[in-house]
Order: sequence, then C-alpha cells, then structure tokens
Amino acid sequence: MAHTDPESVDADHIASRDIASRDIASRDIASDDIASDDIAIFGHLNLIEVSREFTRWGIGGALVESDGVVLYATGSWLPVMCNGAFRSDDTTAASEVVTRADAFFGARRRGYTIMVRDLPVDDDLRRGCEAGGLEAFGDPAPEMFCTTPVAEHQPDGVEIRRITTEAGVIDFAAVCSAAYSTYGMPVEAPVQLFGIPRRVIEARHVIAVIAYAGTEPVAAAMTLLSHGIAGLYWVGTVQGARKSGLGRAVTAVVTNASFAHGAAAVTLQASVMGEPIYRAMGYDTLYHYQNWVRFMSPGT
Repeated sequence: MAHTDPESVDADHIASRDIASRDIASRDIASDDIASDDIAIFGHLNLIEVSREFTRWGIGGALVESDGVVLYATGSWLPVMCNGAFRSDDTTAASEVVTRADAFFGARRRGYTIMVRDLPVDDDLRRGCEAGGLEAFGDPAPEMFCTTPVAEHQPDGVEIRRITTEAGVIDFAAVCSAAYSTYGMPVEAPVQLFGIPRRVIEARHVIAVIAYAGTEPVAAAMTLLSHGIAGLYWVGTVQGARKSGLGRAVTAVVTNASFAHGAAAVTLQASVMGEPIYRAMGYDTLYHYQNWVRFMSPGT
C-alpha cells in the first residue's frame, strides 16, 4: 500500500493517467452482466477514488494511504464532504481508522467524516465511530445506481456545455457554492475544493457539465470514471432555477456520457432533495451511507 507524506509531496502523487489506464482496462464489464453486488463494491471504491481526486484540486490538499486506511484533506476545511477517512481494507480495525484520522486531522486543525455503509461489513466501523465519540450527522444517504442510459431533456432557453476551460471550472464551483448553501455548506467550500482549475481540466477521467441560461451558470454535475463504472457527484441547481428540470437534465447528460465512455453502471449518493428525481430517472438503491463526523479533532 502506497504511503505519501503530505508535508513533503503534493497531492498529485497518484497520476491521473494511471487511474485512466485502470478505467480503460476494466471497461470490458458489460452492463448486462454486472451484478448489483459488484456495483455495490465498485461504487464504494469510486467514492474513495473521487475523494483522492479532490485532494489534487485545491490548495493544501493532502492524501495519506497506508495499511488499509485512506485519509484525505481537500482545499476546504469543511468536515463533511471535504475531509474524511475510509478503509481500503475492510479488515482494518475500526479503532485504527479513528485513531489515525484523529492524528492526521488534528495536525491540520480540522474535523472529518467517516462514511459508514448500512451493510454487515461496516457494522464494526459504526461501532468504532460510536465508541470513538464521532457523531451521526444528517439522514442516511442512499447509494443509488443505474445500468442503462436515461432519457434526456434539455429545458428551453438553456445550453448544457461540457467543461473544457478553467473559466468553466470556476463557473462550476460557483453553481455548487450557490446550490449547496441550501444544506448549510459555506459558500467558500466548493471554491476552495476546486481551487486549482487546471488540475480539474487535466483529469481526463472526469466528465463535468454546466447548464447556462444565457451567460449565467445555473446547474452543474460531474462524473468520475473508475473501476469500470462512473460515480456521479456535485449535482446542483442554483435556487432561482430550481423546479425547472435542470438538475435532471445535467444528471442525464453526464450519466449517458459515462455509459458512452464505457461505464457499466453509474452510482451516486443521493441527497433528500435529489433522491426522488434520481429514482424517477431509473436509479435504484443499493444501501445507505451514514456520515459519522468529528467536528473538531482532539487537541485542536
């Protein structure tokens, strides 16, 4: 297992081209043949992979991975979605995950999240989070998936464009800032996470789009290809443009683009607001994630 010292090496230490090569190698998995159990595993691995990727996109991002634990810090201090710990080996003791996360994030004066599946494999991890004093935060988020393209519809007066420039990344972050503030996310968090736009553009295994009403960016979504599938992230619509089908429209575009790029399935972690939309589009639920949060690490 690779180990990187975040104090001496920046977060580019796992090259995007290596990840893209693994994607291409695994794209012989036909959608008709992939089992839901496999999708459940690949979806979780994709979530870990996008978390690694986030560390490369913001100033101060750091990633440490060794002995079955992944610790990631993005350009934002926010404990939820932007800083966290995973097990890359499900046999790693839960207490070890919490202890190492406390040390890693304590040194950075940050909190963090451990996302726990409501599956038997994570029962010990849930108990370890409870015993370690982390707090269950928010409603459990359904892990959803689809294995076939979905219907596309572009609302009138809107143009959906794939991001190919740094200016597009800045617009993407602006949409996410406005959209996720509904959930209490500080508006600066997405701007910080996408703080090095060049690196987002260079991530060729990422598909990101923005819906524009004239020159105004109003909705956004992205997918990341890994492990033969794609994960859907950062779907958002600015408040003034909601209930117009824009979230569904950008989701459909990146979902279908992912299938066109060889993904056998597309997975996502749904919000309360997004779940009924995804379900109506044909996404089904595999399991749920509960966020267990340390809002401030010991010693900070």
